[in-house]
Amino acid sequence: MRVDIWSDVICPWCYVGKARFEKALGSFAHRDEVEVVYHSFELDPSYPTHQHETTFTMLTRKYGLSEADARAAESRLAGLAEAEGLGFHPERPVGNTFDIHRVLHLGLAKGVQAELLDAVNEAYFGQGRQVFDRDVITEIAAGAGLDGAAAGDVIDGDAYAEEVRQDELQARELGVSGVPFFVFDMALGVSGAQPTEMFASALEQAWERRG
Repeated sequence: MRVDIWSDVICPWCYVGKARFEKALGSFAHRDEVEVVYHSFELDPSYPTHQHETTFTMLTRKYGLSEADARAAESRLAGLAEAEGLGFHPERPVGNTFDIHRVLHLGLAKGVQAELLDAVNEAYFGQGRQVFDRDVITEIAAGAGLDGAAAGDVIDGDAYAEEVRQDELQARELGVSGVPFFVFDMALGVSGAQPTEMFASALEQAWERRG
């Protein structure tokens, strides 16, 4: 059975949803027969490549929140993340995620996508690192089992750009308008960072449907 997951690397709900899904998968009787593939989804594909700001700045600029409200929103997310045993840095950089998605496709091709996504999540959410910097993402890639030079070559060129666009096209065709979005065996869709119990139920339903 296969589970396809659309997410963005700067989406805190994707971070929390991934943890909840993995808890459900960890207790699933047939977990060794489940393939998990992550797909690209950019929350803001028009975000300027060389523009950097913090999460608080972005929330006040994009959604018109006061700084106090932005900090309160982040605090609520921090509580949800910590409840799942996740680190959550209070003030993170924001940037264009297209190149990171391309490197994640390199990770998929080399069989270390899960390890790379975990490493990106830890660096970004857990440590608040500037993952939009070429040297940082290549260092993270190398630590996750990729060749750092190969990751740098991806960033410097246009490799896997089409794969990212195809992921996003498929998301539109499936009607995905927000992430995280989970598709179980291309038959059952679950939107959002749902409770672990819902993911467990979806795994069971999808497995039974196969039978």
